[in-house]
Amino acid sequence: MTAQEILKTYYGYDNFRPLQAEIIQSVLAGHDTLALMPTGGGKSLCFQIPTLVMGGLCLVITPLIALMKDQVENLKKRDIRAAAIYSGMSYDQQKVALDNCMWGPYRFLYVSPERLESEEFRERLSRLPICLIAVDEAHCISQWGYDFRPSYLKIAEIREVIRREAKGERPEVPILALTATATPDVVDDIQERLAFREKNVLRKSFARPNISYVVRQTNKKADEIVHILNRVPGSAIVYVRNRQRSQEIAAYLNEQGISADFYHAGLPSKERTEKQEAWKRWEHTPSPTANRQLPSTRVIVATNAFGMGIDKSDVRIVIHHDLPDTIEAYFQEAGRAGRDERQAFAVLLYDPTTDKAKARKRVADNYPPKAFIENVYHKTCDFLGIGAGSGLGNTYILHINDLCRIMHLPLLQTYAALHLLTQAGYIHFQEEQEIHPRAMIRVPRREISDYGLSQSQLQLLETLMRKYTGIFTELQYIHFDNLCTEWSSHQLHELFVSLAQRNILTYIPRSVENTFTFTQERQTDIFLSTDIYEKHQQQYVDKLKAMIEYADNQHYCRSQILLSYFGEHDADACGSCDVCRLKAKLSACT
Repeated sequence: MTAQEILKTYYGYDNFRPLQAEIIQSVLAGHDTLALMPTGGGKSLCFQIPTLVMGGLCLVITPLIALMKDQVENLKKRDIRAAAIYSGMSYDQQKVALDNCMWGPYRFLYVSPERLESEEFRERLSRLPICLIAVDEAHCISQWGYDFRPSYLKIAEIREVIRREAKGERPEVPILALTATATPDVVDDIQERLAFREKNVLRKSFARPNISYVVRQTNKKADEIVHILNRVPGSAIVYVRNRQRSQEIAAYLNEQGISADFYHAGLPSKERTEKQEAWKRWEHTPSPTANRQLPSTRVIVATNAFGMGIDKSDVRIVIHHDLPDTIEAYFQEAGRAGRDERQAFAVLLYDPTTDKAKARKRVADNYPPKAFIENVYHKTCDFLGIGAGSGLGNTYILHINDLCRIMHLPLLQTYAALHLLTQAGYIHFQEEQEIHPRAMIRVPRREISDYGLSQSQLQLLETLMRKYTGIFTELQYIHFDNLCTEWSSHQLHELFVSLAQRNILTYIPRSVENTFTFTQERQTDIFLSTDIYEKHQQQYVDKLKAMIEYADNQHYCRSQILLSYFGEHDADACGSCDVCRLKAKLSACT
């Protein structure tokens, strides 16, 4: 089928959105392509449709597990086979997913960039029928972007692995890189780091004419949020910088009669999903088909852990309680408003004195002295009991509060140091990864019937033996959703506990932990390039300065400022931001 026929057959649309057809044709012609599209521009179709035309397997690299799961489910609903591999899956589950992609009619394999560092995964990958590599959130590959992730640098190596295995027997696999936030420097860096054969950028204007950008100066931000939400009907997101504040503001909104809930990365995944679904269900005017038996939430108060890949088009307002670090982060989060192209608002609450003081402290917290970073490295290694020359490839759960208490380290600067050590390539530190429950059966299969177990206990053990072939030899990650639908998560947990108490199995419950992986063996000395460290520090300062200038601005169209930051210097004034409206009002008075 042609791209147009696939669009209609599988997705039910008669026409492509602006730029989608051009991107798809570029990919089908075999060109490496960087696509710049605003949030809600329909990026996923740009790699899904050409893959279905070509008939091979698309490797989709994305940092968002929630997005992987969501897209895999959406593809399955369209009778398109797709798989995902992410942290917490057992070895058997990963093997099945890769076998399906090798031998079954699968068209999409979603993986995190960290997966590309596994030699075993690379070996399997080289034998898959890959026709396209799609890189989502491509700005993460650039050290000059606002969200650099070292694991993205492995993508070009993967391309070489695929090329080497093909031995010239099939065309070069093209790369499609996609992002909604990239400055001109980042655009060039993306193409270089992904080893584009030639530069090829397809760009849709980042302009969102239906969004009115507003900066509201206030030192009573919670009251201002209530005032705004009472004046602007519809679904809303309120972004905050820390978890405690998300809970406090959600509670305050509920006290004021506004339906609200909080969301942050430290919550269990099931709870995060329930909160997200309740927010997605909320409708200002419920449709006749709305399920009124299920809870719904008008306002979600969240850290920046919320929003990526969430498909809710009718968000009428996004409010930032705190000043973001960068224009990129602000623009991406604000862009979650009005994806249905109806009128929406993006409001930044700003207290010049307090917010500027906090911004100055952020610089010191995020870029501690190099001697301190080296000290954190060695103290963390000592805390974990890792000697010089050891640790390569090992992953540890790292309790930061215990580390800081025992080793006498300040908390915020220690977090920053661990992230800087990750960028330098010595370690891979991930905050608050969900560690799925793990279990291993300790008694031989033939002896299980001797223990006088209940029917439920026997049923659980039989299910474990059937689904996890290595359950007798090593701890296996257990996904409760895959075990038995007749038991709740709480009931399953209680069953595991009851079996563990009788020493029939080892059981480690679910937890949310920081993980620390040695990407190099422990070094006696580490080297942090002064040049790179100072460049990144200055870049952070410059980006924060640009954000403050945007907030301070009272003379220029806010949309023009944002678009100019991303290289669009000839945009017209929007006429709807607070600055444009004030100018129009003053002009009418004269």
